[in-house]
Amino acid sequence: MHSISGVLALVALQAVTASGTQTWQTARAPYRFVFPRDHYAHDDYRTEWWYFTGHLRASDGRRYGFELTFFRIGLRPHPYRIEPGRSAWRSAQLYSAHFAITDIHGRRFFYAETSARDALGQGYASQRRLLVRVNGWSLHGTSAVEPHMHLRAADGGNAIDLRVIPEKPPVVEGPGGISRKGACASCASHYYSFTRLCASGTLRLAGHDESVRGVAWMDHEYGSDELSPGQVGWDWFSIQLDDRREIMLYRLREKDGATTPQSSGTIVSRSGRPTYLALRDFHIVATGTWRSPRTHALYPSGWVVRVAGIAAPLRLTPVLKDQELAGSGTTYWEGAVRVFDARTGRRLGRGYVELTGYSGAISL
Repeated sequence: MHSISGVLALVALQAVTASGTQTWQTARAPYRFVFPRDHYAHDDYRTEWWYFTGHLRASDGRRYGFELTFFRIGLRPHPYRIEPGRSAWRSAQLYSAHFAITDIHGRRFFYAETSARDALGQGYASQRRLLVRVNGWSLHGTSAVEPHMHLRAADGGNAIDLRVIPEKPPVVEGPGGISRKGACASCASHYYSFTRLCASGTLRLAGHDESVRGVAWMDHEYGSDELSPGQVGWDWFSIQLDDRREIMLYRLREKDGATTPQSSGTIVSRSGRPTYLALRDFHIVATGTWRSPRTHALYPSGWVVRVAGIAAPLRLTPVLKDQELAGSGTTYWEGAVRVFDARTGRRLGRGYVELTGYSGAISL
């Protein structure tokens, strides 16, 4: 689950721009992932994103978090045809990207976003190889077989240039090849994760370059009708334990305050084997709140998480309170957290948390 910028509001245009009887494909079970093909773009689906977060350390010991996410938003169902003589700016796809750096030692948070149409090559996502570009920011698969990836983004004096290599095979999130988001037949997506990647390269902050290494997480998700009108947002957690297990959890929130029953998660073993978690298999309690000085949204801040199969209750603590992405579109909180044993205080790992719908209901 990952928040899409305000450019998604334009998805409403597909009812106008779609032609003939073409319709979007929806995520249905059973679905069999085929790699490397499913690393690439899926233009038959209305929305798609490639999401990366990570924890980096420089040679001088300074620590950073980062996020880089690419979104593809279909305006007309694929396949589509551009008639001769029509404007070169006529588009079938919109693209957006979000880029953030958390400077833990300096107590600073940097965020930038960019968006583009596919017209004139401003934005692009290939259906034949792993290549996504939005106004110069890029995700590039550097191997035809193994998904070794190169990430680039820059804004002003801040940038990342990272290579990320999976240490475990891809994990399919949800049984039957779909991740359910609600009760309706189409309320689902196809969703897989690389839960542990080795990251290395260069991070630039305020014009200063540092060589960095660390661990990253990658999600790739695509669908056409994920959320229902009664849902306002979600709380999403990725946790990388020091014992080399990983956990993904998402809790969808309803307008009346209830949790959507289809909320779920996954535990990934040291060897990479996933175990599905239904809502009854985990419990999340917020331990505090933080109010944004910009948007005045009130977010949960700090959590105790209990997961079936994990002996210790986990306490998640943000490395910075303020990791809010308040851009021109959807506002959300996406931040690096530390993970501790809630009983003993012993450090157990690291993670990222995403909180949407707290500054207004999110809409896909």
